[in-house]
Amino acid sequence: MRALAPASLAIGVWGLVTGVAMVKVGLTQSLALGMTLVVYAGSAQLTSLPLILAGAPIWLIFLASFVVNLRFVIFSAAFHPFFRRYGAWKRLVMGYFSSDIGFVLFMPRYSDAPVKGTAEQTGFFWGVAVGNWLVWQVSSIVGVVVGALIPAAWSLEFAAVLALMSIVVPMAKGRPVLAAIVAAAVVGWAGQPLPLRLGLVAAVIAGVTAGMLVERAEARSAGRTGAAS
Repeated sequence: MRALAPASLAIGVWGLVTGVAMVKVGLTQSLALGMTLVVYAGSAQLTSLPLILAGAPIWLIFLASFVVNLRFVIFSAAFHPFFRRYGAWKRLVMGYFSSDIGFVLFMPRYSDAPVKGTAEQTGFFWGVAVGNWLVWQVSSIVGVVVGALIPAAWSLEFAAVLALMSIVVPMAKGRPVLAAIVAAAVVGWAGQPLPLRLGLVAAVIAGVTAGMLVERAEARSAGRTGAAS
């Protein structure tokens, strides 16, 4: 939870914006509260809201949300070596609590650990997961309750983007991370016209791939330097 603390403000702003957005599209407070508790995925919620407003068929709403959350396939594959010893139901619960910030905080700390699946790693996962869930739900519920009172002219969406940038910028250290950010930004910008927000998925894949390639290139370079010396 201490590791999560610096990002809590940004998560809270994002949750608040999502709560307000649910009310602004016409959902009742009870439906909005149910959505934030059951779905618990800001990008999927914000993707589905315009489709709900437009009266799109339910299969299209589910498909769009599924595509936006495809990045969690990448996250879960990375988490698998750490949590594969648990049963399917426990891993499903862990999947519900998984988040972008949880992945970002967990992997740099434990990706190179010689032993995976320790009690410390599981405890760190749950500390971040529960802390993130509480911050998100409280801020989102506040957004649902006060959403009708907030004017659209306040442009809270832009405030949420700035808040999320406050998480990313301090992490921009080292060439692999910088390569991942640049690749994700370029592909995300170029992929804006794609349907169902596929540009977001493409940006995640491009960022992860670029970061891995640069990291491997640095490792090979370091190996050659060590051999030469």
